[in-house]
Amino acid sequence: MIMAGGPSPGLSVLTEVRAAPAIPFGGKYRLIDFALSNCVNSGVFNVAVLTQYRPHSLSEHLGTGAPWDLDLMKGGLRVLHPFQGGRFGDWQRGTADAVRRNLEFVGEQSENNVLVLAGDHVYTMDYGPMIRRHEDSGADLTVACRRVSPHETHRFGMIVKGSDDRITGFEEKPKRTRQTLASMGVYVFKRSALLDILSDESHTDFGRDVLPAMIEGGKDVRAYNFPGYWSDIGTVQAYWEANMGLLSEDPALDLYNPDARVHTRSQESGPVNIGREAQVEGNLLSNGCIVEGTVQNSIISPGVKIAAGAVVTNSIILHGTVIEAGAVVDKCIIDKQCHIGAEAKVGDGDDNTPNQALPRALNTGLTIVGRDSEIPKGVILGRNVTVHSGTRAADPAFKKKKMIKSGSVVGKPE
Repeated sequence: MIMAGGPSPGLSVLTEVRAAPAIPFGGKYRLIDFALSNCVNSGVFNVAVLTQYRPHSLSEHLGTGAPWDLDLMKGGLRVLHPFQGGRFGDWQRGTADAVRRNLEFVGEQSENNVLVLAGDHVYTMDYGPMIRRHEDSGADLTVACRRVSPHETHRFGMIVKGSDDRITGFEEKPKRTRQTLASMGVYVFKRSALLDILSDESHTDFGRDVLPAMIEGGKDVRAYNFPGYWSDIGTVQAYWEANMGLLSEDPALDLYNPDARVHTRSQESGPVNIGREAQVEGNLLSNGCIVEGTVQNSIISPGVKIAAGAVVTNSIILHGTVIEAGAVVDKCIIDKQCHIGAEAKVGDGDDNTPNQALPRALNTGLTIVGRDSEIPKGVILGRNVTVHSGTRAADPAFKKKKMIKSGSVVGKPE
């Protein structure tokens, strides 16, 4: 069961028009492709995706499940939408509550174990060894864990581990801790244990409620150490860093491993077209993009057009965006179907004033332009700026001044 329903406010304007698992990644993929691909690569072909927040883009991407060989008569991919009725009179209140509302579906399945995953994590993992370890130990719950650096522990649920890989304690996003083992949000439940713990309707979130309750209740909860690459894409900074990591000489995430292929729904488009005068270095360029300007250390999605004289550096440019002649884009995330006008500068200067709306999440100089937005000709956007999705060139902010200061918020939320 893949959790894909949360609003993910830490991803700013990227989740204004879509759920986080539907956000493009690495040029051609979506975040949810990793969980789905891990499942089929691990021999798991009975998969449910639980949606709620802005599900249209995600549902369109999933379709019948064919790109992941999940278009099956028995098992395969099921998209479980939220509903109201009976004793469920409100929307889902968390990950565990989402599964609780679909316990009828869980009860109909023949498997003895339930694998619970997040749809917005980036990693490649064979779940088979973890499932076998879970079954051999007789545990009620097995939690995949990975060591993280001390400055990251406040972002994760931290595991206290005793002997025999037993989990004896859990700290949810602690301000300070001595623990270094973080929960990856990858769980294997004994089905009977899952049904039992979710009978208590006060348990709405797996990390905050279910895991501590099972530990305190004396259930057999085990840790499974995962040594590979893993990134929880919960903030724009994490998203940018995970993408930029793909450009290193020896990336921690190997998208070219034939034994761990990441499957996706691909667009029909022509090959990359690099103009005679174009300068490209250290990029990931996707099918259908046309590059006539300068592109360095950037990830370019399908259908992007970068005109002659334009310069793009250290940026992520998503599907169908057009960057006109003379425009300069530096350390930016430009969402799908945007238009950057001629001579515009997006991500300009060295003023690192934090973003007004997300000062803690957007303070490293990263500027983000939401989907289907227009940046007018000659306008300059500083650092840590957010442009809400659907912002037009006629927006009052652009009318009043040509220079948008660092940390500004432009447009209105959709």
